[in-house]
Amino acid sequence: MAWTYILQCADGSYYVGSTVDLDGRVSAHNLGLGASYTALRRRRPVTLVWAAEFGRVEDAFAYEKQVQGWSRAKRRALIEGRYDALPELARGSWRRGPVDD
Repeated sequence: MAWTYILQCADGSYYVGSTVDLDGRVSAHNLGLGASYTALRRRRPVTLVWAAEFGRVEDAFAYEKQVQGWSRAKRRALIEGRYDALPELARGSWRRGPVDD
């Protein structure tokens, strides 16, 4: 099994990753060994705020790359389970409503 996950860093930013060992990976991030982004002292400690399990590593990695391209607001909606809001939060979405002339 594989995971896509979102960490909230001490500075309030989010980090998105994927792994086959979720607990070990979060521990590594907190030790400054997980990734260069979370290795910075000001970003630690990190807290796991969302994770989804996938049957294949390739699927977890593909979803990681998708979520990495999302805005902060869209990531927050995912974390909070507001799945119905995800389409509205897509960058450049035509769903923002009509523009007055």
